Amino acid sequence: MTDLEKIQKNEITEYYVYKNMAERANRSDHRPILEKISSEELEHYNIIKKFTGKDIKPSALKIFIYTNVSRFLGLNFGLKLMENGEKNAESVYNMNNTAELKNLFNAEEEHEKALISMIDEEILSYISSVVLGLNDALVELTGALTGFTFALNNSKLVAVVGFITGIAASLSMGVSNYLEIKNEDASDKHPLKSALYTFIAYLFTVILLILPYLIFSNIYVSLGVVIVTVVIIIAFFNFYTSVAKGLVFKKRFLEMFLLSMCVAFINYIIGYFMKNTMNINV
Repeated sequence: MTDLEKIQKNEITEYYVYKNMAERANRSDHRPILEKISSEELEHYNIIKKFTGKDIKPSALKIFIYTNVSRFLGLNFGLKLMENGEKNAESVYNMNNTAELKNLFNAEEEHEKALISMIDEEILSYISSVVLGLNDALVELTGALTGFTFALNNSKLVAVVGFITGIAASLSMGVSNYLEIKNEDASDKHPLKSALYTFIAYLFTVILLILPYLIFSNIYVSLGVVIVTVVIIIAFFNFYTSVAKGLVFKKRFLEMFLLSMCVAFINYIIGYFMKNTMNINV
């Protein structure tokens, strides 16, 4: 399959993806934009078809993936993934001197502007609240669980203490975020919604991090699983926000990971010191 045929396949695939997105759109103002983009993709497919002289079937796998990614992870995230995929076609368009193909590339640029203009999902407005909850939970609880592991030496006890600590911290973070937003005159966020996003993000992280201590009896295996879980959460969330908001993934991931591990190491030292100096045997 030639490069142009691959782009043709991509256009017809995206036609069906946007068509599915339009049919499933929760907001009425999103639907006409998605339908317009869908029809543009079909037009692009037919233009390229004149050069290839072939009918090409769409990728059923990509249709399934992008449709469901948008459905479960948000329309904005799915659209940004699609937009990133379209950038791969730029070099092929530029290699052709045909005016019709150049016009097609210009249409793709307008296409991207339309995508960006419709990115106004609520989750993006409150993404800073989610970041606040996740960051604090990952940094604070990873450190606390590390300290508890070496001080208490009992998986179930670490889980109980970690859960109580996490619940208290998540409620505290939610209340603090509520008061902060409420006292910001220029903020367009709803204080209660912002607090709920922070609380839920924190509590969700707490549950994931204490789960290994309820599953494994060996505390060091539990701690190892916690570290792996932290890396996965940081990687997934930073990938999500990087795609959704056009940010640099590597820098954000490394910064968040190093902070979490530094706090965990400090708490390991504290836990080890407390266990040995205070003669704690559990």
